[in-house]
Amino acid sequence: MDEGLVMLTFLIYGLHGISAFSGLLSPAFVVTAFLTGWPSIIAVIINYVKRGAARGTWLESHFRWQIRTFWYAFLWVTIVLLLAFTVIGIPVALLIAWFAGLWVLYRIVRGWLRLSDRAPMPVTA
Repeated sequence: MDEGLVMLTFLIYGLHGISAFSGLLSPAFVVTAFLTGWPSIIAVIINYVKRGAARGTWLESHFRWQIRTFWYAFLWVTIVLLLAFTVIGIPVALLIAWFAGLWVLYRIVRGWLRLSDRAPMPVTA
């Protein structure tokens, strides 16, 4: 196994984590900080550029996990923004944003811990 690729995967989790944790004022801000922070945007670009190097290894599941976390968070933020346009939707939007923020933090921490154990992520993630 290429140790450089393992370290890169840790770096990517770290970049995502820096963005997400910068929004810890409220979990609702975690998801927006995760999506709009430069570290996270750089991380997802690295994910796409280097995922070919991870193909066929246990690290491929981590790259998939990281990419999916980013795009599902993007989907949740889009839904939140659409709901926020209506007065009735604002409370629902805030609730979704709050849970999406917790979900992002969970995915970063779980991925980091599995990577630390040198274990792949679940295939259905």
